[in-house]
Amino acid sequence: MIEVTIEDLPPNEVIEIVRELRSSGLVQGQDFDFRYVRPEWSEIGDIERHTVFSFYNEKYGTFFALKYSK
Repeated sequence: MIEVTIEDLPPNEVIEIVRELRSSGLVQGQDFDFRYVRPEWSEIGDIERHTVFSFYNEKYGTFFALKYSK
């Protein structure tokens, strides 16, 4: 499994990426999953929002990382 973290995307942009993955033929729960982490405040400081995409096939995860990682 490959996990790719994308920092500071609003929820509507995350959903657009998920729709793009689905339209390319990937199946959520089988080929990929995602987890949105909303921004929070802690004693250490604020925690930035981010989204973790998990891919169960290495080639999909690698392609996604190349396309979306900054």
